[in-house]
Amino acid sequence: MTVSGPVASPAAPHRLGARVFRLPPPLYYGAAFAAGIALRGASVPLAIGGARGAAVAVGVPFVVAGAALALAAVTGVVRHRTTIVPHHEVSALVTTGAYRISRNPMYTALAIAYLGSALLVGSWWPLATLPFALLAVRRVVIEPEERYLAGRFGQAYADYRARVRRWL
Repeated sequence: MTVSGPVASPAAPHRLGARVFRLPPPLYYGAAFAAGIALRGASVPLAIGGARGAAVAVGVPFVVAGAALALAAVTGVVRHRTTIVPHHEVSALVTTGAYRISRNPMYTALAIAYLGSALLVGSWWPLATLPFALLAVRRVVIEPEERYLAGRFGQAYADYRARVRRWL
């Protein structure tokens, strides 16, 4: 199901998009990952134990799954002719495809790929910094987006929010 068009009055602030900090969400993940790599080099390496092949065997599918979920989410947004840019006006509430399992499949996809990448570099440090990325994305991007969508789509978004989890 996809709901098109605004529900609130035309003068509502939703015409501008969500009021998010204009740093692209993938950069939050990238910054956290870079911090984890820097910590690995500047302090105790905290290598992931066990066979290196096992970490790669688990890491690669996580990266691939994250990329596949991101592609499915972007495809769904493009198919419904709306935007993936958080601060741009949304023309449709996408609730099909990847959006049936997560209200935020792109951010979830980035987290999954991040986990796989941490396994590939073989260090616990990027895993230790992941919560900072997740918290930043939630507070700075997701919460403003949710307020925007609630104002933009009203009851349709409330119903969607009640049946679909934020992450997975």
